[in-house]
Amino acid sequence: MYETSLEGKNIALLATDGFEDSELTQPLEALRAAGATVTIISDGGDVITGENDSSIDVDENVSDTVAAEYNGLLLPGGVKNPDTLRMDKSAVAFVRGFFELHKPVAAICHAPWMLVEADVLHDRRLTSWPSLQTDIRNAGGDWVDEEVVVDQGLVTSRKPDDLDAFCATMIEEFAEDAREEHAVM
Repeated sequence: MYETSLEGKNIALLATDGFEDSELTQPLEALRAAGATVTIISDGGDVITGENDSSIDVDENVSDTVAAEYNGLLLPGGVKNPDTLRMDKSAVAFVRGFFELHKPVAAICHAPWMLVEADVLHDRRLTSWPSLQTDIRNAGGDWVDEEVVVDQGLVTSRKPDDLDAFCATMIEEFAEDAREEHAVM
């Protein structure tokens, strides 16, 4: 499906109950199809459930892991999912860690709430579900209404209709970061 390979890369997927089902499952499938190992990370419990009752097994608790263990981060949307996670100090610190380490992050729909809470949007251009635009601007970000936006390793999209472009761009950005890692070595 994807020409770009993420073979050997470990991507963190941070979510909790109330995720938008398609915004978790389609990117997860795309990452695995590109060869990435995806670790499902949450704030507790062995299973998380989406808005439409799909469920997924959790691999790690967010309080037991750090950004340095991963090559990139995927943040699916849904209203309840990021709203719950942004109240968890471990989850916010985990997200902030990816930015401190200059690792790529992909966030869709309401997921940028985590980026607002992590205080990582200063002078960054991004998109999201339209209702977040004031929060993003208040956090120092430049909100735009586009299908997919890339800014310094941050990939964002607005909604499930954008998933094809989001997934393709996320994989390219995660692969680009992988190429940069090899170039530095």
